[in-house]
Amino acid sequence: MTYHIGQELEGRITGIQPYGAFVVLNDHTQGLIHISECKSGIVQDLKNELCVGKKVKVTVLDIEQYTGKISLSLRQDNMPLAKKLPKNLNLRKYFWTNNHLDYGFSPIAARRDEWVSEALKRIGK
Repeated sequence: MTYHIGQELEGRITGIQPYGAFVVLNDHTQGLIHISECKSGIVQDLKNELCVGKKVKVTVLDIEQYTGKISLSLRQDNMPLAKKLPKNLNLRKYFWTNNHLDYGFSPIAARRDEWVSEALKRIGK
């Protein structure tokens, strides 16, 4: 299933850690509700708020494109409708590498002239 930011889903809590709760959305997808997204206000202990096996209605906050990690929120459900996230946000793209550049494999000699001309332009010759 393809998810999008702002989508409201139903899931089941599968694990609770000090930093958040893990929610299974379907057989192949799991997301995380960070402790700050469990409810408005301060949450001292998640085990007092949530329990494993509980069904919850969550909102997708973010989907990390490369790893597929899904950030979820319980707070969005309690907000007034005007303050909820828009339903048509795009995925955020993170470029930690230059993999998005299509260099491919070629011998250095094949690119040498191009690099020399670029370097000469930069230094003003």
